[in-house]
Amino acid sequence: MHSYSELLSLVNQKIATTSYGSNPKELYEPIEYMMGLGGKRLRPVLTLMACDLFNSPVEQALDAALAVEVFHNFTLVHDDIMDNAPLRRGQETIYKKWNMPVAILSGDLMMIRAVELLAQTKTDNFLPILSVFNDTAAKVCEGQQIDMNFETRKDVSHAEYIEMITLKTAVLLGASLKIGALIASASEEDATHMYEFGKNIGIAFQIQDDILDSFGVTAQVGKMIGGDIAANKKTLLLIELLESVHKDDLKTLLALFEETNQEKKIEGVLALYDKYQIKLFAEAKKQQYLNDAYAHLEAIKIEAKKKEILIHTAQDLMERMS
Repeated sequence: MHSYSELLSLVNQKIATTSYGSNPKELYEPIEYMMGLGGKRLRPVLTLMACDLFNSPVEQALDAALAVEVFHNFTLVHDDIMDNAPLRRGQETIYKKWNMPVAILSGDLMMIRAVELLAQTKTDNFLPILSVFNDTAAKVCEGQQIDMNFETRKDVSHAEYIEMITLKTAVLLGASLKIGALIASASEEDATHMYEFGKNIGIAFQIQDDILDSFGVTAQVGKMIGGDIAANKKTLLLIELLESVHKDDLKTLLALFEETNQEKKIEGVLALYDKYQIKLFAEAKKQQYLNDAYAHLEAIKIEAKKKEILIHTAQDLMERMS
């Protein structure tokens, strides 16, 4: 089995030697710029990892791995537009560095190039792989729209929130693994277990991110603690608090939503989180999805030793501080 760093090196080399086009330069330069911003490249590494797991040469999955990464970055380009985000990985976003029309058009082309890359994969399972890719792409868009819908709603439930993070974030982790498994001609049953492992890890990861936003340490997390609270963002923590607070505390919470002093707002909501043991609730939920993930990994019909790299990758992801 290859290590994470070895697979990451293969992905980065593939990115560095891939051209997406050249003319007009205003269309293609932003794509090169976005793909060059770096990152952990988790999703393409997972594709290679799954292929490796089922004893196929990882080089066979490189085009598909890059397709997954190009698609992921396409979603980030458009997310930055929708979020009015000026920075991505510490650098100017495409829409900020160029303009919004360029960002929209370059993002659209990234989606096209992702499908083209996927089509270069040498496999007898191309149609099932394409089906997984397209279904996942649609789900990510659905998740983004649901997330935007939450901004104007006051009655978001736990189930709706889990559905949103599943679609917006988790399904792409699952698909990355399933695509790699299908390239390696894994059974449909094993490929599905790989998908469910990745999806549940993705849900747990997002819950962990919510927890860190409220209870992390700024120097470790790399962003302001309480950013979600300041923005009245409907995270799992806030949804649980809204369902748990007593009448008097609900009045306090609703007043905090309107508080313009951000420090006072964050401090007040965190006090309510402590009072109602919201962190313990969220930690338990995270562990539930981790347990589900490991159960699916256990069910895959390969020797346990080979599964260790996926377990270590999941553990590293959960311990992530930024």
